Amino acid sequence: MFEGNILTFNPGWDQNANNLVDFDDVRSIQKHLKSNNISLSAEADEQTTGPASIMFTDPDGNLILVDQHR
Repeated sequence: MFEGNILTFNPGWDQNANNLVDFDDVRSIQKHLKSNNISLSAEADEQTTGPASIMFTDPDGNLILVDQHR
């Protein structure tokens, strides 16, 4: 599915996939990254709510996936 290393973060879930009450929405994370000139290879539609994901590459070439399920 993905070549190389990938780090995945899931806003809204704890380490056991239990729902968290408070969390940063993936669209908020996306805005923050873009305001700091981080280039995204996949973006969430900022006009939507709920599940979405973004992807970018860190300086070492690792793919970072922020995948929100709710």
